[in-house]
Amino acid sequence: MISNHLQNGIDTARMVWSRLPNAEDAELDSVGLLKKNDSSGVESLDYEVIENFAYREEQERRGKWFVGYQVVLKWFVALLIGIGTGMAAIFINISVENFAGWKFSLTFAIIQKSYFAGFLVYVLINLALVFSSVYIITQFAPAAAGSGIPEIKGYLNGVDIHGILLLRTLIGKIFGSIGSVGGGLALGKEGPLVHTGACIASLLGQGGSAKYHLSSRWLQVFNNDRDRRDLVTCGCAAGVAAAFRAPVGGVLFALEEVTSWWRSHLMWRVFFTSAIVAVVVRTAMGWCKSGKCGHFGAGGFIIWDTSDGQEDYSFAELLPMAVIGVIGGLLGALFNQLTLYMTYWRRNYLHKKGTRIKIIEVCIVSVITSAISFGLPLLRRCSPCPESDPNSGIVCPNPPGVYGNYVNFYCHNDKEYNDLATIFFNTQDDAIRNLFSAKTIHEYSAKSLLTFLAMFYSLAVVTFGTAVPAGQFVPGIMIGSTYGRLVGMFVVNFYKKLNIEEGTYALLGAASFLGGSMRMTVSLCVIMVEITNNLKFLPLIMLVLLISKAVGDAFNEGLYEEQARLKGIPLLESRPKYEMRNKTAKEACGNQKIVSLPRVIKVADLVSILSSNSHNGFPVIDHTRSGETLVSGLMLRSHLLVLLQSKVDFQHIPLPSDSRGGSFPIRHTNNEFVKPVSTKGISIDDIQLSPDDLEMFIDLAPFLNPSPYIVPEDMSLTKVYNIFRQLGLRHIFVVPRPSRVIGLVTRKDLFIEDNEDSTGVELQSSTVRALELSRRMVARNGDAQRPLLGGLLGRK
Repeated sequence: MISNHLQNGIDTARMVWSRLPNAEDAELDSVGLLKKNDSSGVESLDYEVIENFAYREEQERRGKWFVGYQVVLKWFVALLIGIGTGMAAIFINISVENFAGWKFSLTFAIIQKSYFAGFLVYVLINLALVFSSVYIITQFAPAAAGSGIPEIKGYLNGVDIHGILLLRTLIGKIFGSIGSVGGGLALGKEGPLVHTGACIASLLGQGGSAKYHLSSRWLQVFNNDRDRRDLVTCGCAAGVAAAFRAPVGGVLFALEEVTSWWRSHLMWRVFFTSAIVAVVVRTAMGWCKSGKCGHFGAGGFIIWDTSDGQEDYSFAELLPMAVIGVIGGLLGALFNQLTLYMTYWRRNYLHKKGTRIKIIEVCIVSVITSAISFGLPLLRRCSPCPESDPNSGIVCPNPPGVYGNYVNFYCHNDKEYNDLATIFFNTQDDAIRNLFSAKTIHEYSAKSLLTFLAMFYSLAVVTFGTAVPAGQFVPGIMIGSTYGRLVGMFVVNFYKKLNIEEGTYALLGAASFLGGSMRMTVSLCVIMVEITNNLKFLPLIMLVLLISKAVGDAFNEGLYEEQARLKGIPLLESRPKYEMRNKTAKEACGNQKIVSLPRVIKVADLVSILSSNSHNGFPVIDHTRSGETLVSGLMLRSHLLVLLQSKVDFQHIPLPSDSRGGSFPIRHTNNEFVKPVSTKGISIDDIQLSPDDLEMFIDLAPFLNPSPYIVPEDMSLTKVYNIFRQLGLRHIFVVPRPSRVIGLVTRKDLFIEDNEDSTGVELQSSTVRALELSRRMVARNGDAQRPLLGGLLGRK
């Protein structure tokens, strides 16, 4: 009977293996890298509001009450984002802690009889969890691989990568993180939680997922990329707040690390979201303390209380602390470079061999990691338990996988512990807690710490970039706290002071490695203070962060910037390159050929233009009665495809639709032009047109952007760069020097006040009032209509 069950299991495994595809069908490969030479994988976002005629008509119909409703809805969605991200974090942490607890409990029970049998069980459990993670990623959600922070940073920078904010990506991120972290790989769940919060925010912002028929119409108010960007920013902050129980750190992380655009009222919503997350997480932890969550209890969420540690520090300790900062900068920069080489090798060589190779790779890494974490402590000789104060709460020894220091592993005496197993054969959260612990001087030997540092550093480099969700916060803290504790041991032996704690230097080492690798300063400093509950060491954390970042910047860029560049994400950094000062906007354009559209265009010509190029924006050109060329505005490709698909704006004659006077006939709502988040949208190949349709015409005037941003041709590229990035633009017109000036806007022109007149708002400048009056008169006269850009561009 046993042989029959075994044979059935083998046949099932073969069937599952045979169904694994060898070719890639997704736009992203399973580690989130854009396919080489695939320009369709990245598309810019339209953060600029298209103030066309249809948009203005819709705004006038809605009125002021809708503005208030939208503000209330934004706060309500921020509440939902906080609750959703908090619940996702709770589910991930409870699952990881219970899987890890069951794994260590079963392994410890088996090793009482046979260490070899315990080793096999330990390896198989980790392999099963890791295989479930990589299978989900490769077969269901390729965009869920990695930490997701470079992709989200690119999205908030104005780059849309298809698939990163979908419902299946959210599901893959949650369950993939449970498998990879629970399987004991050298990675964390904090980066994936940032991506998880962003996915939840995006899905709530678009009212759910239409593909899976999980949508709500009343939430579909945020129909532009600008509102969605604000919600994703809230989701990023919520993810950090959920991962570290650090609401202020979450706000600063969103401000410092991921966003390119920031507004004061957005900060309030981001802070509100982070506060909701903190409340949800705290409530769940209080409920779980009664034992209702299985193995999830005192551990789980990352918070390492060091408030009972070192009380004060002397001036002489600043030198070894500065050395920790230098070590963090060097090791962090080396980590970034090594992971860059590994990811490049995987992309160009290993992962080109298909999905099976990616699954095999992760399984091999899992077996190696399990063998090292189980086998190396067996080679370490146990140490006798120290004499501890009964009131200290420190118990020696503890069984493996149990919260606490001094783990008994392969020790022949009941009063002995294995210092290498205390950090290796344990969950990463408990290992960090042990390294940060106070009043545990001489718990670890220098040989054990050096062995762990070398092995875990190598495992972190190899694991990063595999086809599983992987964060680098916790591995970075593990690496940094190890060499920080080593420096602390040296300081204790050198200064011979009783008030020096090795755990304090472990904390500083963790901060230094994260600063040297990720190059964060303000947000990381606050996060470290919040997760350790110790404000006394704030100046020291600031010191090591500044030193480590400065040292790391001397060698390469931060981890997320390096990975974003390798993945083909065109990030616009906060500062333009120095060479841009000597270039003009015209030189940046080069000799590119401008593809423009007439105001009234034949459908066949429009289809031909859209099929022959991949441009996403087209200038619309019109002519006056005297033959003067005027730029009417900018027309987006996505809007043109909507017009072609609907066909309701087709007309038989090549004349403007308002040529008989009156306003434009609007047959569309603004929602029809909204592209779904993180998807391709409509393609020209998806549109079916008959021969009669191709002979008709479209008037583009009601749908174009009449007021795009323009710059003169001799403006320096540095100024163009700053305008483009700070405003979140997708297109800028480069034009010759205007021939005349129609007005001058000053600070006072930007102040408005309410008026009893039903027209609403009056500007405090005769020039602007005259311009507004002229615009209204021109809008009522169809024959004499002149585009907004006409007066600025002048004659060519």
